[in-house]
Amino acid sequence: MPQNNPPLVAAIDHCSLIVADTTKALGFYTGILGLQVDASRPDLGYPGAWLQVGSGQIHLLEVPNPDSADNRPEHGGRDHHVALQVSDLDELIRRLEQAAIDYSKSKSGRAALFCRDYDGNAIELLEK
Repeated sequence: MPQNNPPLVAAIDHCSLIVADTTKALGFYTGILGLQVDASRPDLGYPGAWLQVGSGQIHLLEVPNPDSADNRPEHGGRDHHVALQVSDLDELIRRLEQAAIDYSKSKSGRAALFCRDYDGNAIELLEK
């Protein structure tokens, strides 16, 4: 590929996560992680929510989940996951512990941890 051309893929716009109950999921994403709902997004005909993450978004989809939650690795770093940059990992640890949500620290020694939302989706929180 010629080096003078910009990459064809420039950024991640959004990712989607399947949840069983949007209201319950929002308790994790807005209540614990502090993300904001983007109410300007269109209704797609099924429950869900769009959450603003910097210039990107997470789309929560309340649809039947084709993936089994069985046999997921205990450590989320060994599973498909979304990695979110955070400004205060210690504050998020406090919130996770207050909500009795298990987490494991990154095996790399970085200031990062892995947890799962209420639906078993793996989330990496990394301080930068």
